[in-house]
Amino acid sequence: MIDILSIVQDNDRYNLHGHTQFCDGHANMEDFVREAVAQQFSHYGFTPHAPTTAESPVNMSREAMKPYLDEVQRLREVYGTQINILAGLEIDYIDGFGPNDPYFMSLPLDYSIGSVHFIPSIHDENEWVDIDGRFERFKEKVPQYFDGDIEWVVRTFFRQMTRMVELGGFDIVGHLDKIGHNASMYRPGIDTEPWYDALVRDLIDAIMDHHYIIEINTKAWPEHHRFFPNERYFGLLRRYQAPVIFNSDAHYPHLINAGRCEAMVLY
Repeated sequence: MIDILSIVQDNDRYNLHGHTQFCDGHANMEDFVREAVAQQFSHYGFTPHAPTTAESPVNMSREAMKPYLDEVQRLREVYGTQINILAGLEIDYIDGFGPNDPYFMSLPLDYSIGSVHFIPSIHDENEWVDIDGRFERFKEKVPQYFDGDIEWVVRTFFRQMTRMVELGGFDIVGHLDKIGHNASMYRPGIDTEPWYDALVRDLIDAIMDHHYIIEINTKAWPEHHRFFPNERYFGLLRRYQAPVIFNSDAHYPHLINAGRCEAMVLY
């Protein structure tokens, strides 16, 4: 494992959250490295969506792990004098399987991001539903899998996040309140209600208690002018002196720095 905070201290030319052909990215790894070199980045980290137990067209298979790690090594040999290339994973937490699983702990990774993208259906606790992604899909899933109960969706998301933090096995907490984006489009204002605010603050307290790095995810800034966590929590993170990292969660090479500078200024 690497010392992530030593990378980000006094250095803004990095991105440690990115997706490529190994999951739902829209270019191959070398294209991202070339763009990072062109933008004079010092470090670029890849974090494909790790193998998981839920049915998902997005998450990579275990069979793809060796080719992924081999490609990291190849790119290091080609570009290693120009940029530091890091091998990471974004690992989903699903009850009984997550970042602390021995499989992930055995991999030669530089770091990992722990995230929640799936929650169980209200009808069947063994049916895991992707509540991430575009709102158009989300608004169809809420009545189909959750009986239209958006509060249940939100509370379940934060319960999963908290349990992931308690179990550990990763370095960075990914987009810790991302559910607020889709939920607030489904029911405007929900993410400003006191009970929602309490859930976010309780999760941040748990993260601080367990000493993880908090990602300020800037992926949604260009289109929606929103960060994860929402910028209203930046003051709380500063008061806590929380260790933070600014990641663009890039799926396209030209977006590797999208929103990061804006987030740093506001922070």
